[in-house]
Amino acid sequence: MKFTFARNACALAVTTLAITLAHSAPASAADEVNVYSYRQPFLTDPVFDAFTAESGIKVNTVFAKKGLIERLENEGDNSPADLVLVANVGTLAAAVDAQLTQPIDNAVLTNNIPASYRDEQGQWFGLTGRARIIVTAKERIESGLIETYADLAKPALKGRICTRSGKHGYMVELIASVIAHEGEDTTQTWLQDIKENLARKPQGNDRAQVKAIAQGECDVAIINSYYMGAMMSDPEQQSWADSVNVIYPNQADRGTHMNISGVFMTKAAPNRDNAIKLLEFLASDTAQSIYAEANHEFPIKSDVPASALVATWGTFKQDELPLSTIATHRAQASRMVDTIDYDG
Repeated sequence: MKFTFARNACALAVTTLAITLAHSAPASAADEVNVYSYRQPFLTDPVFDAFTAESGIKVNTVFAKKGLIERLENEGDNSPADLVLVANVGTLAAAVDAQLTQPIDNAVLTNNIPASYRDEQGQWFGLTGRARIIVTAKERIESGLIETYADLAKPALKGRICTRSGKHGYMVELIASVIAHEGEDTTQTWLQDIKENLARKPQGNDRAQVKAIAQGECDVAIINSYYMGAMMSDPEQQSWADSVNVIYPNQADRGTHMNISGVFMTKAAPNRDNAIKLLEFLASDTAQSIYAEANHEFPIKSDVPASALVATWGTFKQDELPLSTIATHRAQASRMVDTIDYDG
C-alpha cells in the first residue's frame, strides 16, 4: 500500500474536567459517549462536532497530556470513559497489557482500517498515520548520502545529526521497528553509531530538530512527517521547513516506518453502543478527511486523499510490518537506549 502526501495537563485541570464530565454525562446516557483523549482539542473537536451533527450523540471529552492510562486503572469498573484516543502505538499496547481494553469485532472498522494498523484481536484501532522521515540540510547534505535508516550510522555524518530523546515514544518505536527487521545486536550497533554521530545531546521535540538544522547546529534529523506540514503552515516556522529536504527511508526495500494515532474501547465502557457508532464514524471518509486537513496526517482509510499540502509531496512506500509486532519490541528498544546511554 502507498500513501499519497499529505505538560502534562495539571492534575487540577484534569480533575475539574473529569468532574464536569461525570456530572454532565450519566454513566449510561442514551445520547452521549465519553472520551478520554491524549489528542489535542483542536484535532478532536471538529470530528466530534461532525459526529454529533450526524448522529445526535453528544461527545464528552477529558483531555490530558499524561496520566489517562493511570486514571483508568484507578477508576476501574467505575470509569465513565468509553473510548481513549492516544498518539502512538506504544500507549495502545500499554493499555492492552494493563487489561484496560475490550475487543471489538466490527465490519466497518476491519474494512476501513488496514490489518497492519489494528490489533489482531480488535483491542485497538489506528485512526491516522504518520511517517518517521529523515530531513536533511538542503545546502549541506549531498543527494544519495542518506537513503535508509541504516545510513544514519555512516561515519560521514559524525557530529551532524540531531534527534529528540531516545526515550520518547516516537524514537522507541522506530528503534523497535529496526529490532523487528534487523535483530537486537545489529540494532544496538546502529544506535550506538548514531549516538556517535550526534551534533548535540538529544533534546526538544521534532520541530526543534528542524529548527536546529535551519540554524546550522546540525545537518540531519529524524522527525514525524506531519510536523513538516505544521511548520509549512506556520509563518513563524516556514523558514525551518524550507531549509530541509525530505527523505522517505528504505524505499528500495522494506519502506518507511509508520506510526499511528489510535483508539481503544475501555473495559468498563458504560455507553458501548454509542462508542461503537463513534468508532465507525472515526473510520469514515468524513472524519478521516477532517484529520488529514487539520494535522497533515495520512488517512488510515486508503481511499481518502491526503490534505492538499501533503498531496504535493508525492507518494512513498510504507513499512507494512504490523504495528502490533513492532510494539512487542518496545521494551527491548527502551532498554537499549539506556544501555548505550543514548541521551547522555
